[in-house]
Amino acid sequence: MVIRKIIEIDEEKCTGCGLCVTSCDEGALAIVNEKAKVVNEVFCDGLGACIGECPEDALRIIERDVPEFNEEAVKEHLADRSVDACHSSHGDAEPCGCPSASPMLLRRPDPQASSTPSAETAGTDSELVNWPVQWRLIQPASPFFKKADLLVAADCVPFARADFHQSFLKGKPLVIGCPKLDEQGAFQGKLSNLFRDATPRSVTVVVMEVPCCSGLVKMVKEAIRKSGREIPIEIHVIGIDGKK
Repeated sequence: MVIRKIIEIDEEKCTGCGLCVTSCDEGALAIVNEKAKVVNEVFCDGLGACIGECPEDALRIIERDVPEFNEEAVKEHLADRSVDACHSSHGDAEPCGCPSASPMLLRRPDPQASSTPSAETAGTDSELVNWPVQWRLIQPASPFFKKADLLVAADCVPFARADFHQSFLKGKPLVIGCPKLDEQGAFQGKLSNLFRDATPRSVTVVVMEVPCCSGLVKMVKEAIRKSGREIPIEIHVIGIDGKK
């Protein structure tokens, strides 16, 4: 045991969004019972990469008597987790956090993909490229965003537009969110980081015709401006009846 820096989590402030989990390269954090937890103190290096990702200011670095950071243990932990970290030696599922914390490429984006559905596949095949898609859970540095044609959609759009996959999603990694219900500052900041780090070729924004959805268009434009990148943007507005 040594006196060293380590992360402390304020459970009263923590909403369990998981952003700190995805930003911890050592796998020291997990969502347990809807709250962020340090799963093992030897995994936490105390550098605080997770702090800046928390929208609730629920994390801080403190100094206390804890086991030393163990880099070898971290390597073993990450290797084990990639195989089957969510099961105990008894075979029972452990609360190891949301699977959405692990970015996955479901299929490689095809920039030449046609947006016109064929008669055989119209309305039947999923065109989802990446997971997760919710803005709080994505990692801007994920390789499937790099130089891609990005789709940013209000999260009501796929429910209103029956052919969303074939008309908009095909060949594009996706980010979704709600400009009315989500915290706009954090949402815009995540988009700005994505635009800066991934430098997408283009951004398509699909929103509903309701007034609050226009906020997403403004957020995307401002995020592009703050990123310092020049990225072409295309905007589509969907009616509540599913039509443009």
